[in-house]
Amino acid sequence: MEPSILIVDDDPGIRSSMSDFIEFAGYRSLKAEGAYEAIELLKNNHIDVVVTDIMMPGMNGLELTDIIKKDYDSEVIVITGYSGDFSYVDAIGKGASDFIFKPFRLEELLLRLKRVLRERQFAKERYLMLGKLEKLAITDSLTNLYNSRYFHSQLELETDRASRYKRPLSILFMDIDHFKEYNDTYGHLEGDKALLRIGQVISSCLRIMDSAHRYGGEEFTVLLPETTGRKALSVAKRIRIATENQVFNPVPGKPVSLSVSIGVTQYCNNEDVTAFVQRADKAMYQSKQKGRNRVTSIFIKESVKAKDKKC
Repeated sequence: MEPSILIVDDDPGIRSSMSDFIEFAGYRSLKAEGAYEAIELLKNNHIDVVVTDIMMPGMNGLELTDIIKKDYDSEVIVITGYSGDFSYVDAIGKGASDFIFKPFRLEELLLRLKRVLRERQFAKERYLMLGKLEKLAITDSLTNLYNSRYFHSQLELETDRASRYKRPLSILFMDIDHFKEYNDTYGHLEGDKALLRIGQVISSCLRIMDSAHRYGGEEFTVLLPETTGRKALSVAKRIRIATENQVFNPVPGKPVSLSVSIGVTQYCNNEDVTAFVQRADKAMYQSKQKGRNRVTSIFIKESVKAKDKKC
């Protein structure tokens, strides 16, 4: 879709000539005779660039620019014939992308407009790229779950919030049973498929506010804000059953099942985060020792450094 340009000028002749020239150059053009009309158009239309005169009745072009940069996703080119009253610094200070003195040739306006649009596109592409890089930094590339780095980052935030507001917080640690044997028997490609599927199963059992992470290898963690240990046990059991019911076909005609061993614990106010994680890890290994494909919980009445505050 062609970029949309809004021309704001109280002189109908100048307004029309700029609009016609811009449309001839292949852009969509809208017109407003003042700042208030321009704001109404901005409310109801996607505008890429606003080209505005400074001297207008009511609200001037710099005041309009200030509003646009605060409230709308549009670039601004400011035009003035009063070089003694307004400066380039004034316009750029308000957030304008460019500043043109009258009189000017329409070809110059077009060149300035193309530059602003090019820089706008570059900024959008850079923003998207940074977003993708940020996602890659916190996401496991195989399962598309969060990675261990993000788990520890969120854990710090959630334990701090749980202590500050005295809200419940629980975590699950889980490990796929006999996964090395599965990998060795069917190959790493099938092992990767199994990891992806189990990651999807875990995610399907969670609420939007919960987060699942691939902790490393065949281990996963789940962070459950606003969740007591009893409720976390229910989530863990749901994940265990859902995993057990999955059918894997690493070899055609020979369906295979996998299971997970899960450890569950609840955070205690002001508890050391390392102790919290180690308790969940210990519960998971107890599930392994008890025969696998089961859920084990370890809850404590008081944390090691909780100053006698109850869980």
